[in-house]
Amino acid sequence: MRYRSFRFVAYSNDHPPRHVHAFFEEAEVIVDLRQNRTVAIADRANAYSPKNLNMVKLKRVLNAAADNFDQLVALWEDVHGSKKS
Repeated sequence: MRYRSFRFVAYSNDHPPRHVHAFFEEAEVIVDLRQNRTVAIADRANAYSPKNLNMVKLKRVLNAAADNFDQLVALWEDVHGSKKS
């Protein structure tokens, strides 16, 4: 899914919790789509790259994901089914 300069992907071989990979300029950020309808950077070592990605860019990715929360959940569910995760 594309939104402005962001590309969001849900990979078929991915695992819960519900999340998408966001691509923006040179960055990749894994964004969790939480059950309480919020988004967050995934809690894992490889949650974003490059490792020196600045906070302004991280916030832009999270804001774009939040703005498109329903569409991103639908993307995840299209790929993985609608199980709660």
